[in-house]
Amino acid sequence: MTPPPSQRRGHGHAADEPTIDGLLAAKEIAVACGPGGVGKTTTAAALAATAAVHHGGKVLVLTVDPARRLANALGLDGLGNTERRVPPEAFRAAGAKPRGQLWAAMLDTKESWDALIRRHAPDATTRDQILANPLYANIAGRFVQSHDYIAMERLFEIHAEGDYDLIVVDTPPTRNALDFLDAPRRMADFFSSRLLRWLIVPYRSRLVNVASRPFYSIADRILGTQFLADIAEFFILFQSMYDGFVARADAVTRLLSDRRTTFVVVSTLETVPLREAEFFASELTGRKLHLGAIVLNKVLPDSLRSSEATAVAEHLRDATAEVAEAVAPALAAVDAELGQVDQVQRVLGEVAESFLNFRVVAVREAEARSHLATAPDVLATVPFFDTDIYDLGGLLRLGAAVWGT
Repeated sequence: MTPPPSQRRGHGHAADEPTIDGLLAAKEIAVACGPGGVGKTTTAAALAATAAVHHGGKVLVLTVDPARRLANALGLDGLGNTERRVPPEAFRAAGAKPRGQLWAAMLDTKESWDALIRRHAPDATTRDQILANPLYANIAGRFVQSHDYIAMERLFEIHAEGDYDLIVVDTPPTRNALDFLDAPRRMADFFSSRLLRWLIVPYRSRLVNVASRPFYSIADRILGTQFLADIAEFFILFQSMYDGFVARADAVTRLLSDRRTTFVVVSTLETVPLREAEFFASELTGRKLHLGAIVLNKVLPDSLRSSEATAVAEHLRDATAEVAEAVAPALAAVDAELGQVDQVQRVLGEVAESFLNFRVVAVREAEARSHLATAPDVLATVPFFDTDIYDLGGLLRLGAAVWGT
């Protein structure tokens, strides 16, 4: 559901200035990515929750990050592969009246793989043989970045069903998120790889060439003939789904580059996370994927860079004795112990010095922000919050900060 233009922009922005509000109103998929430990999962949930409030329709936040913090913040007792609606009572408790619905799910790799097998198996016999194969449960969840691949598969499936107006996807940390993007191609490559052919050829045909015979002789002694036979059977069955896998992988890749999909890179302005975020942003643009926004969390306020405030702090630092003499009587009127000049002087000096130290960091942050290597459509900054975000109300406060409202 796309609202009219008058409802697409956050308050406080110029009419022609791009915003997160307008960005998400025009997209169907938003992929949140970035380094670990910068609030990416929380930001993804906040974007989805705020979109449900502002835009209406059905909004889903899908997390593929193993961390399970999301359910608690949304007021749910748990998350799994099946989408669950965040109850309206949770919004009411947060003082919000959403125009739409918020849903949430967390990827269950095994359940998603089972569904994938049922979908792509050429017949019921092959399907049942794969699901019953003794190696399936152990191998399917571990080989060729299967978690990343199945996350893309699940995203494609949910989007194709057309139940949601916006899907916000929370990805693993930055370097792993590249695996998330490459997983469809790597899965297709694996099915045509030399390794896979080596595993299954001897069991498709008893004619093993002289060059490969020593390899299988050693493997039989180490692993056992039955174990190798089980592996071969497993991959032979999997190869029967090759066409379906490759076709789906191509479709997933097209969906990521579709105009309906955007990427939101989340970071802080600390050196290491920012470097990783810039790396990922450059990778996105290099792959011709839409870099819709960069969200910078835990940013110090602009007021710390005020020349007037800086002058006050410098004067306070250099004249603490005189200021303390003037302030102490007022404090003594409240409590005699508070009016000790030496203590007042020490506290004022530390406050002034702390302000000036924070100012140095704020200036560096502003410089880093202005020199981002890759320019997104929207650059949003989020200040430090006094408390941790642990409920839907906190998510909506974070969302309002990203929205700029």
